[in-house]
Amino acid sequence: MVKKNTLLFIAILTTILAQAQDKHFSQYWASPINLNPAFTGKFDGSVRVAGNYRNQWPEINNAFVTQSVSADFHVGANKISETDTWGFGITAFTDKSASGVLQENNIALSTAYHKGLDEDGNNQLGVGFQVGYIQKTLTTTSDKLRFGDALTPNGWTGISTDVLANKSLTASHFDLNAGLLYSGSTSESNNFYAGVSMYHITRPKETFIGANYYANPRYTMYGGGYFSVGANATLYASAMHSSQAKASETLVGTALGITPNPDAIKPSTLFAGVWTRLGDAVIPYLGIEVNDFKFGFSYDVNVSKLRTASNSQGGIEISLIYIKKPNNEKGIPCPKF
Repeated sequence: MVKKNTLLFIAILTTILAQAQDKHFSQYWASPINLNPAFTGKFDGSVRVAGNYRNQWPEINNAFVTQSVSADFHVGANKISETDTWGFGITAFTDKSASGVLQENNIALSTAYHKGLDEDGNNQLGVGFQVGYIQKTLTTTSDKLRFGDALTPNGWTGISTDVLANKSLTASHFDLNAGLLYSGSTSESNNFYAGVSMYHITRPKETFIGANYYANPRYTMYGGGYFSVGANATLYASAMHSSQAKASETLVGTALGITPNPDAIKPSTLFAGVWTRLGDAVIPYLGIEVNDFKFGFSYDVNVSKLRTASNSQGGIEISLIYIKKPNNEKGIPCPKF
């Protein structure tokens, strides 16, 4: 029985890791450095701090709970062209699967340089790089995983003697990511962008219990923009496609922003929209931007075959972004969704 448990455990673990997909947010625009290192420093202001929380499929034993925080800022303003932007950033996240059976912690440093393509810097082409350190922990204690030899006629009351039971296994490695980003504007009221990124360029090795797994590269393509549709209204739209090994996702959506005080130094805006993850979920979104803060809330309404197991509950997601914007500086158009 012990040998069967061990072999089964190794088989399941290898399958999970081999098909694993990176963390992801439905509000991908609200976690820009996790989407593409080239987004580092690409914002209107001097400092940006972003926080994200996602609880996906809570009915299935809290399948995935992901939290992320990042900060980036501009550097070298007096040493580079006025039409260029140079940014540095740091991001960290933690992802827990199956109520913490598998946990991933990641911290990464990134930098990006955005080169102005015209005399006003309204069009820029940016390139970004990111170096990270990832640690994964697999916990096999009885409160996390149950092995067959612990099952008795009275339930899970036995103590497992499996060699893998009651362990805390870890794997860690460095990571390298990179990306490109183009953004442009024809006026103060519009902006459009497109970019590509690649994560796990070096395919780092992860090892649990002697089974080697090489992280599959994650490729992402995306684009979007916004433009004015009235004196106080702006329409935003974006799309994103990401693929990793045999897993992929495509999100498409739009939101309308209403600004009741457009002449204020720091206008406030209300957002309402909907995105869809093709073949999986419909994602209503509500947001508000006040002073230097932008808050977003979305909920994945599961429409795939998994809705039976998930009780039609997809995932709650919350984002909060702070951008320090000096009162005496004129804003510049930048990607927002």
